[in-house]
Amino acid sequence: MKQLILLAASALLALPAAAAVSETTLPGAAGPTLQPDGRITFKLKAPEARTVQVAGGDGLGAGPFDMTKGTDGLWTVTTPPAVPGFHYYWFNLDGVRVNDPASRTYIGYGLETSAIEVPEPGAGYYELRDVPHGAVRDQWYFSRTAGQWRHAIVYTPPGYDTDIKTHYPLLILQHGSGEDETGWTRQGRSNFILDNLIAAGTARPMIVVMDRGYASKDQPDTLDGTRTAFTAFEEVVLHDLIPTVDAAYRTIADREHRAMAGLSMGGMQTLFISLHHPETFAYVANLSGPIIPDLRGPRSTDQGFHDRFDSKTAFEGAFADPAGFNRKFKLFWMGVGTREPAVFRDTIGGAVRTLKSAGVKVVYFESQGTAHEWQTWRRDLNDLAPRLFR
Repeated sequence: MKQLILLAASALLALPAAAAVSETTLPGAAGPTLQPDGRITFKLKAPEARTVQVAGGDGLGAGPFDMTKGTDGLWTVTTPPAVPGFHYYWFNLDGVRVNDPASRTYIGYGLETSAIEVPEPGAGYYELRDVPHGAVRDQWYFSRTAGQWRHAIVYTPPGYDTDIKTHYPLLILQHGSGEDETGWTRQGRSNFILDNLIAAGTARPMIVVMDRGYASKDQPDTLDGTRTAFTAFEEVVLHDLIPTVDAAYRTIADREHRAMAGLSMGGMQTLFISLHHPETFAYVANLSGPIIPDLRGPRSTDQGFHDRFDSKTAFEGAFADPAGFNRKFKLFWMGVGTREPAVFRDTIGGAVRTLKSAGVKVVYFESQGTAHEWQTWRRDLNDLAPRLFR
């Protein structure tokens, strides 16, 4: 709790002297507003409503917060100081979940969801700066694996369209459960993070593809749903996505110049796919993906979430030969926020300790004071990207 208060208090340095409309608020709308002390005032015009609350992610505090109705039918509430970062929120209006008509919406929790951006002091690494900018492109492709057209977002670095002789390494960067391929640019600001790192000379220019992390195959399968979905996505990545990107963009099409990373569910998918395909990937990063070491094997009674991590058997023996693993993979990166739930902190931290004891080279990053939210993953990418393709 003390850490949460300190983080919220430090955010005051980035806030204006008077209440200001958040950048995630629609142009011309009056709210929500960020208060000078770090609190947030939410508003909703609903004259006929009987009860209204505002609720959201961990960074907003305990919630849900009861709102008070004014004589003009405007419901308001001012919450305690929020943790810096990007936070989803919504209103409970007479028991019905509704979005804020004053807010932009983003794919979160499997829904179009309102959100608010709370500035973090000194965290200009994800802000739009006066530096050369890459391009964010839509890429449609047909997946023979899934039997459907699929959509991915592709970031090309500054200079891609003018220096047409240069080829670039490729990072596949995946979102989490309940989000989609737009998350890393809209919520995570991955393009601004990379623009700034590349401009500073700390990250190598790279192409980044962010695909929709859900896939299915029209065929019978006796495995449980998670394994079936991960297997289908694995085949999409290997047989459809990578060939499409290599054909459409100037990638350096070999394992030495290919990385995969993902957050939460995307981190699990990254480990599931890349650890079993060292012929395809040389760089691997798991951002807050809980460790389930036996996902390809027989199901355990607790679905593997709390199994003791065994470096010799986990992921079908991917780490059994530490020296061999270290030769094959140029980077194995793991990260988690210190305020994330135990299923993330304990499984990731425990696996890191076990792997290091066994001699596996692991880069471990902790985001101080952040939960299972985008500020953790923005910090993760800012630490990870400079380590890739070196």
